[in-house]
Amino acid sequence: MQDTGRFDTLGRLEDLPQDYRDELTKQNLVPLWPSLRAVLPPHVPSRKTQTTHWPYQPLRELLIKAGELTPIEKAERRVLVLANPGHGLDKMQASAAMYLGMQLLLPGELAPAHRHTPNAIRMVVEGEGAWTLVNGEKCPMSRGDLILTPTGLWHEHGHDGDQPVIWLDVLDLPLVYYIEASYHEEVPSQTVVPGQGAKAYARGGVAPTTVFQRSDKAYPMLRYPWADAKAALLSIAEDQPDQACVQVTYINPETGKDAENILGFYALMLRPGQTLTLPARSPAQVFHQIEGSADVTVEDQAFTLAEADTCAVPGYTAVTLKNRSASEPAFLFVADESPLHRKLGVYEVRA
Repeated sequence: MQDTGRFDTLGRLEDLPQDYRDELTKQNLVPLWPSLRAVLPPHVPSRKTQTTHWPYQPLRELLIKAGELTPIEKAERRVLVLANPGHGLDKMQASAAMYLGMQLLLPGELAPAHRHTPNAIRMVVEGEGAWTLVNGEKCPMSRGDLILTPTGLWHEHGHDGDQPVIWLDVLDLPLVYYIEASYHEEVPSQTVVPGQGAKAYARGGVAPTTVFQRSDKAYPMLRYPWADAKAALLSIAEDQPDQACVQVTYINPETGKDAENILGFYALMLRPGQTLTLPARSPAQVFHQIEGSADVTVEDQAFTLAEADTCAVPGYTAVTLKNRSASEPAFLFVADESPLHRKLGVYEVRA
């Protein structure tokens, strides 16, 4: 009887005669078995994403230098891409589905209006006086604010202040590019319209009565002020002193679902002196330090996130965070691929 047990050793491409291989190539055919274990490895997926740390201070120096070297008219968006070496620097990927970029806008500059198919968010890192105009809604930009520019929405950036403004871009560009759906369009300018979702949904538990009629906006809230998110974290920590993971999720206030449909966004608080281990989950994660400082341990790697530092961590990997301050909380912004994984049915948590 034929052995139906596990196949430990599969045939190699080199085992096939050259003339047979040549004929396969001629017909645009590829034998699966030599590569089967590469695409379907046992137990844990193959991952190109490497744990990568981008310290802010040297990055900032290079970004300010870029402002001296390249006018906004020559750049459109003056960005340094945080590229993960595991994917290759030319791929401009932080993970399989996430792109990260640190963007600079100088006083008086305008990054012109456009829209694109990838979803994007802006996490403001430093500076005051800048704004993002999204489909006519003017969103002020202050440190720690999260601003959405979802797929298909017109957006532009302007700066009325007197100091550089820098923010972190997070896009699902790698995924949208991979499925051959990535493109952009331009428009001369937008008209500012009244109303801001951040004011309409400024308090949890209460909402405009018209919400029961549902607005015609897929994204009724575009700006999530850091002051509100931080207050929520401090309130949770005070109300639930025994809760280890103090975290909030940025959501669509009308649907309760994730703020955008591919990537997830969160704010995380570490209590003074706290060490928190996050279990291994299928999605890759990005951590950005908003306030304070934290030690990060990922498998055999360890480094410190200073304020405004960013790091990427592959999926299926546990992460330990330790607040370096014994007296003050630390706050981090987190982005991950959870909504995508849930939609695909591959989301999982490993004990």
